[in-house]
Amino acid sequence: MSAAAWVVSDSWTMTRRELAHWARQPVQVVVGLAFPVMMLLMFGFLVGGGRGVDGEYVEFLVPGMLVLTMAFGLEGTMTAVTQDLGKGVIDRFRAMPMSSSAVLVGRSAADMLQSAVGLAVLAGVGMLLGWRWHGSPGAALTAFALLLLLRFAMLWIGIYLGMVAGRPELVVAVQILVWPVGFLSNAFASPASMPGWLGAVVEWNPMSATATAVRDLFGNPAAASGSWAFEHAGPLAVGWPLLLLAVFVPLAVGRFRGLGR
Repeated sequence: MSAAAWVVSDSWTMTRRELAHWARQPVQVVVGLAFPVMMLLMFGFLVGGGRGVDGEYVEFLVPGMLVLTMAFGLEGTMTAVTQDLGKGVIDRFRAMPMSSSAVLVGRSAADMLQSAVGLAVLAGVGMLLGWRWHGSPGAALTAFALLLLLRFAMLWIGIYLGMVAGRPELVVAVQILVWPVGFLSNAFASPASMPGWLGAVVEWNPMSATATAVRDLFGNPAAASGSWAFEHAGPLAVGWPLLLLAVFVPLAVGRFRGLGR
């Protein structure tokens, strides 16, 4: 086979390896799918919110939760990478006659598939709670594509940070940083309801750009604001993930090539 065919074949083998873990660790998969559902129910019914939001809060909340689910997936990616490093699995793969890129491609393909399943589950629960999209099917598909683009960018950040951390216990340190960044967005409330300086920070959060863009595409209530970031949420929802990919894909590839040296 050609070199490209070997890359595809090896990448598919690595993807199937990651998918096989689902069958062997069903509890972990179920917990990963159930956690964002619990968050949605908690903020929708227990915590409440919606300050500065015009319209039904659940229609504002669900797109925000979809965005946070894509961002918090970074932790699962980091854990998987550090576990493989700790067990020496990646070192064995690097010693085998296979495409070196297949390890990273397989990791990213499996994580993207899991993210797509998670999106479908959370969107289904949101519809049971009363959430609906009011735009065209094409606009809805574009919204889901933006969500997966954000996940793809966060995925490569997770791959890189996982290789930097090296050990699963160090993932906790990153979690401490991921959660505040995730909540420092317009997922749950409008920046207009926050102090001026905090609202400005929230509006420029990449997750806020994606949340605002997908709300517009779904025809859901938006966190009304007259800022430049709000008015250009669509381009920012594409630009932020592409910028993150431009930074972290080369870093991850370079780090992977340098393992064991």
